[in-house]
Amino acid sequence: MADIKHFVVIKAPVNTVYKAITEQEGIAGWWSRDIIAKPEPGFVNEIKFGDRYHNKMKITKLEKDKVVGWECIGGDREWVDTSISFELEEKNGKTELMFTHANWAGQTLFYANCNFHWGGYMKSLKDYAETGKGKPNHDNEY
Repeated sequence: MADIKHFVVIKAPVNTVYKAITEQEGIAGWWSRDIIAKPEPGFVNEIKFGDRYHNKMKITKLEKDKVVGWECIGGDREWVDTSISFELEEKNGKTELMFTHANWAGQTLFYANCNFHWGGYMKSLKDYAETGKGKPNHDNEY
């Protein structure tokens, strides 16, 4: 199994980052504008990227201002049964974020492509939390 990991320091309070990764408006501000999301355990967030990708992410863990967990239950075959986690820790008014997209079957070309894109989306999340303006899917070059 392979994992994608990104560590990001965000100049924003942990609650701001938590809202950005749990609420529909927040996720739409940095990942994809075409989304249905609710911060409720068991809810299935639906994230679309044009006509090509439609991911379904079941919320498996919500610890306010600490951890968010998703399980991919629909989407690209290489994503299904993978999991995503956001681990948050506030230090000196900043938020340290450890992002993990885990349980990939292998390090394929699609895995490498997603790793690249996740890096861009983590930058978008950082920008969104710090300034209120990210670069979600339809606004960027990722």
